[in-house]
Amino acid sequence: MVTERARNMSTTTRPVPAVLEVQLYRFLPDTDSEPRMQTVQFETGGRDLMVLDVLERIKADDPTLAYRRSCREGVCGSDGMNINGKNGLACTTRVSEAVRGGKTLILRPLPGMPVVRDLVVDMTLFWEQLARVRPWLINDGETPARERLQSPADRDKLNGLYECILCACCTSGCPSWWWNPDKFVGPAGLLNAFRFIQDSRDTATRMRLDNFRDAYSVYRCHNIQNCTYVCPKGLNPMAAIDGIRRQLAHKAGH
Repeated sequence: MVTERARNMSTTTRPVPAVLEVQLYRFLPDTDSEPRMQTVQFETGGRDLMVLDVLERIKADDPTLAYRRSCREGVCGSDGMNINGKNGLACTTRVSEAVRGGKTLILRPLPGMPVVRDLVVDMTLFWEQLARVRPWLINDGETPARERLQSPADRDKLNGLYECILCACCTSGCPSWWWNPDKFVGPAGLLNAFRFIQDSRDTATRMRLDNFRDAYSVYRCHNIQNCTYVCPKGLNPMAAIDGIRRQLAHKAGH
């Protein structure tokens, strides 16, 4: 389920302007009545920095700037944000990739989620929808002495599913999520659900599928494919959603 876009990503970078105009979404709930955009002139020295490096240096001069970050290796998923109109990870997105020959870097919080402060969003509904799919192995059989085994072929079915880092870039880029965040599970949750539906060691497939038989949980997806377009790990949530719908249709016919 790794997309062709991810396989064919070029390592070639574009020239980076010596002086970059950085436009930052700012909202300080204690002092601001509404959000505003702040413009900062940032000297790159012609170096192709990661977006997170830019934020770190700006924050050194302005400690009030708020954003999430942790591992800075594209593993924790905490620094997801909207970068020049596209959701992505600040720690793995190069300035050259974001500005594409231009001179302006525009950073906004992930769309479709309430803003807590600056680039930090409230992900409560995202985590609640993830919990709905029970993203852990369920097996009602006898507990083995060591581990539950599966064949290499069955293990291969999980490729492109288990790598999700829960950055929420896909879910926050989904219009169906914007309209029904309390009812539609969203791309990340459904990708994780399909990961366990596909797992040969899991015995809760029917329960998992029954959880999606309402009109909203999975069927609110309209195949727009924003989720696949923005995934920083090159995964394909759209294919996972289609897989769930096919299994629902198959089970309904039996």
